[in-house]
Amino acid sequence: MGEVQQRQRPYVPARTLDTEFPLIDSDPHIKRVLRYARREDYAVGAATAAAGPGLMLVWERFAPSYVGKGGFAPIMRLAGVIGLTAGFLQFYNRSIFRFYGFSENQREREMDMREMVDKVKRNEPLYGTSSLSPYMQGVASRNSRYAGVWLHIIPWFNFVNHEQHGVDTAKYYQQAERELEAERTNAQ
Repeated sequence: MGEVQQRQRPYVPARTLDTEFPLIDSDPHIKRVLRYARREDYAVGAATAAAGPGLMLVWERFAPSYVGKGGFAPIMRLAGVIGLTAGFLQFYNRSIFRFYGFSENQREREMDMREMVDKVKRNEPLYGTSSLSPYMQGVASRNSRYAGVWLHIIPWFNFVNHEQHGVDTAKYYQQAERELEAERTNAQ
């Protein structure tokens, strides 16, 4: 009775959605989402962030609030914080939707292939290392998988490195083998 039995927990595979573009990652780490963002994402995020305070200024101009001296500054600060939050979420959403295959993602697929093949060549883990147990990595994965779809409801990001990303990683190893073989052939 003093011995605790370890039972094998079932693996829950990532659900594959039918999308117009190929899936890159169903649960990308927040660093990857930020790193793969395009210039247009930054522009849309900045425009969204500026819209809140900008609209407050326009409304104050056409329909003054008459709050008196120092009353408008707190309103603008609040509008600025809300605008920055909305801008970041819009920026993040545009980037993560490409990982899911919801929007055109050719550039991101090429970046993903290059990054992962380079990791294979350096003999590094594809998705980083984690100090969490495999079970806790699975819990983290299940909690944040496709979380970007509900970002407007609950902002939830993946901060955990794990191996459960809903894609077949064999393609990275096959491409690395082809590249290494080409390098060997060219060297001879």
